Amino acid sequence: MSGSADRCTGRPAEKSRGEGAEGGEDSVPAPVDTAPDDAGPCDGADADDDPAADADAAWSPEYDRTRETLRWLRDKRRAHRGQRNRDLAVTAYGILLLGVGYGSTLGYRFAQRLGHLAADDHTSEAAGRALPAVLVLLACGLAVLAARDALWRGPVLVPRPDLSWPLAQPVRRDRLLRPAFRLTTALMTVAGVLCAVGGAVLLRLTGSTALGPALALCMPAGVCLPLLAAALALQVERRLSWARRVRTLTPYAVLLLVALAGQAAWSAASGGPAGGQRAVLRVLETAELWSGPWGWAVQPILHASSGHAPGWPVATALLAVVTAAAVVHADRTAGTIPTRRLRARAATAATVASVLWSVELRAAKLAVAEALADGASGTRRRLPAPRSRRLVVAWRDAVALLRAPGRLVGAALWIAAGAGTASLAVALEGTARLVVLAVALALGWFGVGRLAETARLEADDLRRSSWSPFRFRALMFQHALVPTALGVVLTTLAAVPFALYGGERALLLMPLCAPPFAAAAVLAAVRGPVRTELMSLGLVTPAGDASAFVFLFWYAAPFLTTVAALTAGLGTSGALEPGAPPEALLRPVMTALSLTCGLLFATARRVRKLLRPAD
Repeated sequence: MSGSADRCTGRPAEKSRGEGAEGGEDSVPAPVDTAPDDAGPCDGADADDDPAADADAAWSPEYDRTRETLRWLRDKRRAHRGQRNRDLAVTAYGILLLGVGYGSTLGYRFAQRLGHLAADDHTSEAAGRALPAVLVLLACGLAVLAARDALWRGPVLVPRPDLSWPLAQPVRRDRLLRPAFRLTTALMTVAGVLCAVGGAVLLRLTGSTALGPALALCMPAGVCLPLLAAALALQVERRLSWARRVRTLTPYAVLLLVALAGQAAWSAASGGPAGGQRAVLRVLETAELWSGPWGWAVQPILHASSGHAPGWPVATALLAVVTAAAVVHADRTAGTIPTRRLRARAATAATVASVLWSVELRAAKLAVAEALADGASGTRRRLPAPRSRRLVVAWRDAVALLRAPGRLVGAALWIAAGAGTASLAVALEGTARLVVLAVALALGWFGVGRLAETARLEADDLRRSSWSPFRFRALMFQHALVPTALGVVLTTLAAVPFALYGGERALLLMPLCAPPFAAAAVLAAVRGPVRTELMSLGLVTPAGDASAFVFLFWYAAPFLTTVAALTAGLGTSGALEPGAPPEALLRPVMTALSLTCGLLFATARRVRKLLRPAD
């Protein structure tokens, strides 16, 4: 480099003689200091909210090296591109083989089961009443997922080598960043089209309409919603102010999704077309269907299923216009994403990819959580310090939850979802009750498990426990106190609606599940390093190598053991029956107590192995 770059314009201050001469095939354009990463004095106070102020300015034809740089990259990447295509072909073949081998049988059984359910008039009517809320829920969930994904990855994901060299050249950024955005939108659109095809097939299997009209009316949602989600994610990736709003509004968006799920359940449980409940639901559904793209995309599907969406042509036209405008604007601004944000997302994505290949799911979760919390303002709330050192672990755990209220809210939502699912299990019989009850217990396990994050952090690095006056085993036991206490409180609150409607036993049975859930979460925290050698045991079966299932069982052993034991203790004891005698409660109580003791004993053994891996 012969000249420095102007901080305000991004153009080189001067150019030496012969610098613009083109070399041979291997000649590489010299990098120019465009200073894209740090806001200079001339960027202004709003540099974080103005991506253009942080991106490279457009280069004049005299200094532009876009054509030479891209041609050199294509030549050098030809061999790598061929190897990558072969790897992708092998991966696609394996996925297709698994899909055909296992998915065909499952799909056939699902189609048969769906046909039987559609033949039941009561079930089909309940599903039709809940369909508007369910579809709006899915559309809004896609928007929330895309916005949250943009906080750590985003639709423009550039490999780290491209960030290290090509973006430092005098090249137009849009020529490098737009292909990444267009690839993401293409993949999302393909996924949306496949979902639209699946939705059309479901409408055909339920007898709502023919396959052709159903496919035509499902296609606007399958094409437009992914494109809108990609455009939204790009704006979140571009602007720091949008990212802040996403972090701030995420809890409210989750509550909105929960409200939509409750509306769907309310619609399914409501009676016939008459009545005050149906009138209120119709008002809500009308407001939702015309409130934005999430409702416009739903109206053609509702017209295909029931014909109760008279304004669907107008809604489809509005959806198409808004989608076109959003995609055009996103495509034009794809090249203005600040380089520092691209580097942060590339580093996070590389970390997640590397640890996923080694099946370190915990490390991947921590990397994503760190990126999601980047720039978020934390709270410094405190609790009065305890006078006894025996309470210091519980005090620290309580302070940690107080400073991360999202974890407590998430646990409450998981437990509420589990309670709602348990209400469905009570109304069923036989095997269906056991299956739904297992799902409800799994949701409760996820809820209580969110409260044991401090135990996982201490087990990730044993040096972190050096502050504790207790031995590591006692420390892990004490980390189960706060999850147990808060789990009992949350499950008791979730059981109050059951008690109001005559299910007083829920006040005992639901809090009874919190102690084994907390013990299982602590046991999972001290699981130790991932044993990837279990995936290559060579256990040949007629259905293939079963080593992967052995590894999955080892990884999910605390979860599977707890859910299976509690399902057997609650589902087969008769305690869920309305007229069951008080003696029926003895078996669930003994199951929970013995399971908690067994999990704590397993935790103690696992801690000894964790501290002495050589033994």
